[in-house]
Amino acid sequence: MTYLQLSAWFVGAAIVAAIALSVLAGRHRAHAGGIAVTVVVLVVLTAVFDTVMIATGLFHYSPEHLLGVHIGLAPLEDFAYPIAGAVLLPALWAALRARRRAQVGRRSDTEDAS
Repeated sequence: MTYLQLSAWFVGAAIVAAIALSVLAGRHRAHAGGIAVTVVVLVVLTAVFDTVMIATGLFHYSPEHLLGVHIGLAPLEDFAYPIAGAVLLPALWAALRARRRAQVGRRSDTEDAS
């Protein structure tokens, strides 16, 4: 399996999970603009820091498993993980907040009825 295939599966799973969590969150979904800004920031940070780490020899990739496209010294496949995190974590946060709101709402309804 190449790094690109592994990255595609990872990002695909994160997107599917984010969609499911967004459905659970209902109207309290994560904001697309915030997610987009987060993706841009994480891609820039990944490009900078991975380039530094690769340049200093902290790690390397097997070239036969890479697509061959690089941003700085960082291979394109290396950007899948920050992108997946930037998509998945806000959706998880929104779903958990929606769940907490629902629980608090049920508690207050129960207290009002008694």
